Amino acid sequence: MSAARFSLVDNEPPLKPSGQPAVRVAIATSDMKSLNAHFGSASRFAVYDVTTEGWRFVEACAFDNVSDESGSHKQEGDDKIGAKVEALKGCHLLFCLAIGGPSAAKVVAAKIHPIKMPQPQPIETVLERTRTMLNGAPPPWLRKVLAEAGFAPKPSFLEETV
Repeated sequence: MSAARFSLVDNEPPLKPSGQPAVRVAIATSDMKSLNAHFGSASRFAVYDVTTEGWRFVEACAFDNVSDESGSHKQEGDDKIGAKVEALKGCHLLFCLAIGGPSAAKVVAAKIHPIKMPQPQPIETVLERTRTMLNGAPPPWLRKVLAEAGFAPKPSFLEETV
């Protein structure tokens, strides 16, 4: 299975000024409008760079051979997950409705942090929540991801009051 990659060609200046770090986010989607797919069955991933100021679409990765969410394992020689992980390398966060243990292990090994969302929601909602998290005090699990993306850690509440 291979991935088809699509990106917009335009004359817009980049979202982030030179030197401003961005978190690369992949969102499992079937329609490019909502986070609405499981990792294995996602026919597309919308990829965005998110900064403290906003976000910018980077590309869409499309797959023609996806799982059926039955929970059955791949057939011999049919590595659907490996191709997806390879296509998403360089992303820091992966948002999806569900991801199986073996798939999650491959994603984490590629230094991508999977985040399962409880229900479908518009892509803009996911991006805004990510941007808000970047502007606030991120949870401890996210600090390492942000450090790898170039964000300086913000002082915690206790450090600010001492």
